[in-house]
Amino acid sequence: MIRITLAAALLAAPAYASESKEQSCKYQGQVMAAVQQARLDRVKQEEVEQVILDSHPEWPDAYSNAIPQLTSHVYAMKRRDLKETDLGALFEQQCLQNWDQIQAMQKQLKSN
Repeated sequence: MIRITLAAALLAAPAYASESKEQSCKYQGQVMAAVQQARLDRVKQEEVEQVILDSHPEWPDAYSNAIPQLTSHVYAMKRRDLKETDLGALFEQQCLQNWDQIQAMQKQLKSN
């Protein structure tokens, strides 16, 4: 379930030549963690993006493009399940593991 969201979000988030995969995946994990925390804080789904952006997150602005896709996924989950799982860390780990595949998908999309 998270792999589908991972692919969608990673494709929405840019890959910067100046950023290492570790840095990029860290930012992506931070975005996921922010969405998860908004859900745990009972922020209304339609307000998540604005609430997160108003908090002035530390990641580059372009990473915020993934917030809507992640919000849909996270808000479909039960809150009790979210309390037991660190989605930010999981997302970062899967990003690192799937980095080469995601880069290939991004290049393919750019060439079309």
